[in-house]
Amino acid sequence: MAEPVQEGTEVLPSSVSLKEEEEESPCKEEEEEDEEDLPHAEFLDIFEEGLARIVQDPLLCDLPIQVTLEEINSQVALEYGQAMTVRVCKDDGEVMPIVVVQNATVLDLKKAIRRFMELKQQREGGVKHISWRYVWRTFHLIFDGEKLEDDKMKLKDYGIRNRDEVTFLKKLKK
Repeated sequence: MAEPVQEGTEVLPSSVSLKEEEEESPCKEEEEEDEEDLPHAEFLDIFEEGLARIVQDPLLCDLPIQVTLEEINSQVALEYGQAMTVRVCKDDGEVMPIVVVQNATVLDLKKAIRRFMELKQQREGGVKHISWRYVWRTFHLIFDGEKLEDDKMKLKDYGIRNRDEVTFLKKLKK
């Protein structure tokens, strides 16, 4: 039932807003100015707090605290089956979990190993520069006894699947 309207009162449709409501709500320009007034350090703190909350998600809980957007995207791609983890085993027993897309090439794997090592160095400190040309001249990636020599060949063509182990082995002198 509709409420009776007194004479002399004007009924406004619900789509018409009153000036009083407009005056109470803050302008978008004022909000944008507030965002621009944040010092860089405060913005970084807010961003890092948000990332820390994201990393507490069960899907992302195994990521490091100083996580990058790239690492979050990789983890999400893993969950949706768009990526795979290749476990790269070094001589010293260290295993590097490297995430690459499903149709990755050997070159993509090498780039992912490089990125993994760079992030690890940033977090732990240590060597400032690694000559990757030297690394790939003196080390092989080996899967099931076969050297991954052709950078353009896809990992799946070598038979590498999710959670397979690839060995990072020093080349023998001739």
